[in-house]
Amino acid sequence: MDQSLCDMLHDAARTLQVSLTDREVHLFGVYCDDLIFWNRKMNLIGTDSRMDIVIRHFIDSLTPVPFISRPEGRLLDIGSGGGLPGIPIKIALPSLHIALLEASRKKASFLKHMIRRLQFSRAQVIHARTEAAMHDASLCRAFDTVISRAAFKLPELLETALYFLAPEGQLIAMKGPNYRQEADAATTPNLVFKACHAITVPFSDEHRNILIFQRDV
Repeated sequence: MDQSLCDMLHDAARTLQVSLTDREVHLFGVYCDDLIFWNRKMNLIGTDSRMDIVIRHFIDSLTPVPFISRPEGRLLDIGSGGGLPGIPIKIALPSLHIALLEASRKKASFLKHMIRRLQFSRAQVIHARTEAAMHDASLCRAFDTVISRAAFKLPELLETALYFLAPEGQLIAMKGPNYRQEADAATTPNLVFKACHAITVPFSDEHRNILIFQRDV
């Protein structure tokens, strides 16, 4: 990434109360280049514009970082696709153990490539459909945080997260402006709604709603 995009990422992260080192911004640059290269082979994201990638994907993916209550715990990104939001969150919180759950073989291959390329420790790719992963006993109640970036409707996400969340674990649902209808239809025992944070994505007119639920038992 050129210096103007690096500065934009630094400034946006600071606005979101996320601290990025120069090395971490460099990792975002590596990630951006590889996203563009691999996107020509498969549909990872809908744009090849570096500015769009930084604003619509990287900065947006950083919006939940301040609300992750266990930054050294285990986080599951359900429906990770091109690694969003899991990889940006891992760059910002290097001590976090991330698991990227993705059904597509090609996308899972890309995610494995990025883990090697960015030299992540405490990171893994789970290549499986969500329904199949929910039959894996090693994943049951294994995560302190479960997150999804608009990959599922909220009622389905709540039911899914319940399998993976540890007691007192936290579900973070990243939603757009029209989330209320989903929320009205979403009731799941043992997952308690805690808060909704409405955030304006820096350098964008878009709004991100961060819905937080906690597993009680």
